[in-house]
Amino acid sequence: MQTLRASKCGLSTAQLPSSILDVIDSLTKAGYEAYIVGGGVRDLMLGLNPKDFDAVTNATPSQVKEVFGRRCRIIGRRFELAHVYSGRELIEVATFRAPPKKAITSAQGMILRDNNWGTIEQDFARRDFSINAMYYQPRKGEVLDFCNAIDDIKTKTLRLLGDPTLRFEEDPVRMLRTLRFAAKLNFSIDPKILKIFTQEMTQLLRDVSPHRLYDESQKLFTMGHLHRVMPMLIEFGIWKQLFADISPEITQFMERAAKNTDQRIQIGKTINPAFFYAVLLWNNFLARCDFYQAKGVVAAEARAQAGLDVLKRQATRTIIPRFAETFIREVWEMQTRLLNPKPQQIEALSGHARFRAGFDFLLLREKSGDSTTNGMGAWWEAYQTMSSDEKERAISSYNRQRAKSRKKLAESPVVEEVKTVSTEIEPLVKEQESRSRRSRQKANASHTPSAASHDFKSRNDSRAAVNKGEITADHPITKRRRVQRDLSKVIFGPTQ
Repeated sequence: MQTLRASKCGLSTAQLPSSILDVIDSLTKAGYEAYIVGGGVRDLMLGLNPKDFDAVTNATPSQVKEVFGRRCRIIGRRFELAHVYSGRELIEVATFRAPPKKAITSAQGMILRDNNWGTIEQDFARRDFSINAMYYQPRKGEVLDFCNAIDDIKTKTLRLLGDPTLRFEEDPVRMLRTLRFAAKLNFSIDPKILKIFTQEMTQLLRDVSPHRLYDESQKLFTMGHLHRVMPMLIEFGIWKQLFADISPEITQFMERAAKNTDQRIQIGKTINPAFFYAVLLWNNFLARCDFYQAKGVVAAEARAQAGLDVLKRQATRTIIPRFAETFIREVWEMQTRLLNPKPQQIEALSGHARFRAGFDFLLLREKSGDSTTNGMGAWWEAYQTMSSDEKERAISSYNRQRAKSRKKLAESPVVEEVKTVSTEIEPLVKEQESRSRRSRQKANASHTPSAASHDFKSRNDSRAAVNKGEITADHPITKRRRVQRDLSKVIFGPTQ
């Protein structure tokens, strides 16, 4: 173990947020050891901007709870942790871990219980990568390095502590973390890891909870280097373990969506990780829609059922939360509505809650060479930058083109007309039933007194014609049965 000066490692308290300093100072004041550890220290040493900071201490979770009171919440069963809230920030505080006295593992070797407290030396040995095993004490200005991790940072090498096979068996998610760190930090992977990183080893991911795999997949999507890690997922056999029925082939649509996601992250824009799931599952969704439509299912019902089927199948690998599933299905449904909107719905459609996500999806499809968009991605892109008058003219022009296309379809053979009816777009906003001025006038005229008297006169004329014998016995009027009422049983006046 070597003790390094924080200043020589490029570290200072000025780089740290007040939230992590508050946690370190509170634990130190209470008589406990406290350090910053993990990715926060690593990223600062590499000159990157850390996403968050984690703390480690010799205080047990219950003791951490005593220090911070209501600001602390203990979570986890397999790996118990304390979440401490400092203002709006959340700091994860872990206790020094020791090797388990009695290994509680699955049949494949994955650790099921890991709540044995120990010393900082024992905790170091339990960590996965050397670059994540540096302990920084900001008030003392010291960095504790137990495994020459500073050399791995200088040479940009990703190295596992201990036997790689055993470390992957203890927690198969470390395989995902290996690829994520290699792509994010642009580090080379240690040859010892590459030697055991086989297709058989990736099968261990089947023992990991689908909920946890979904969380790890979101980290892959939001790290800012998605386009770099996707080929690695296919190369190392991770793709088949994460995505059900998705062909291990990066399409132009996927690649463009990945680069677009990375660009948004780099310029500080927010992203929804479920958006990339919608991209990945798009082809499966289209294939399932064709399956139901071939059976004669209405287009809207086919899309709804296809979305449910695809997401349910994906849940066998990564369980997507309900709100994310709803987002994905709405993005898919918006594609149909944006491709052929009714002119009177365009303004309402542009203000829909899912318009932006649906438009981004459509534009990425169009730029990826999807000819089925018919240029509507560029049309919607231009529409958003127009003034009110320009929008009205654009809608009028679109309406004329739509009418021409309908006229051509009407003149085409009947077989083609049947096809167009089956793909008619459902309105996004339910419109109130509106009738033309002429139809309203006719309806009002039918209820006027003159019309009523005319109907009464025509009925009398019909009865007179029957009496005179001008209407035959086959006439509907003569066939009506008249029921004779016994007026003696009718009670006139107020009833009880």
